[in-house]
Amino acid sequence: MDLDYRLDGPDNAPVLVLSNSLGTRWSLWDAQVETWSKTFRILRYNTRGHGGSPVGHCQLTLEKLGQDVVALLDHLHIARAYFCGISLGGLTGLWLNRYAADRFERMVVANTAAKIGHYEAWMSRAAQVRREGLSALADSAGSRWFSEAFLREQPAIVEHFKQDLRHLSAQGYASCCEALANADLRDEINALSCPLLVIAGVYDPVTTVSDAITLVQQVKHSELLRLPASHLSNVECSTTFAQSVTQFLTR
Repeated sequence: MDLDYRLDGPDNAPVLVLSNSLGTRWSLWDAQVETWSKTFRILRYNTRGHGGSPVGHCQLTLEKLGQDVVALLDHLHIARAYFCGISLGGLTGLWLNRYAADRFERMVVANTAAKIGHYEAWMSRAAQVRREGLSALADSAGSRWFSEAFLREQPAIVEHFKQDLRHLSAQGYASCCEALANADLRDEINALSCPLLVIAGVYDPVTTVSDAITLVQQVKHSELLRLPASHLSNVECSTTFAQSVTQFLTR
């Protein structure tokens, strides 16, 4: 197993898998781990190209990112788990709900969509990052990730995430951009079967409330939660996010 992962919480508790967004690491979930560890064994991993998880030799695809999670569960001899992912991690969760639903009890996807962004924009960003690195992108990341109010009130937290992005692998980030360029589950959403909570940020310019509503309208056994946040809703609304996820997963 070449993925970078860690486990926290009681050994005998049910497992909750956490999947990070593009440009972040498993530390994205730090604000939720204490709460969730009271109920779950927390399995965090870094998506390929992030942290200590290598890109590998093959072109990254959404299928590969989803298969990584299944392989990690197999590696740890975990037959079934719960899942929570945000942005790219949420899209990974949608793939898992479509192709590996038998491995999960319930799932949460936040700030995501069946198709995120446009092919040309992702490929352009990938090419830019390969040429120039991540510094310039990190400088502007705050306005994509956080609301104006959060940017004003929590500059230290914003800067922490921007610094994390600066220190990621540019090649790894670009490879995930290319995976997002080609990822499209819009024609498969109505086949999802695992109970699903969809969390949307009211101020999210990347994956909108409308995107979340579209998911809920097409997925059986799904429901929608709106939070007063932008794209990283688990950071802006950390306590409400943690409590809402716990309530849904333990219902």
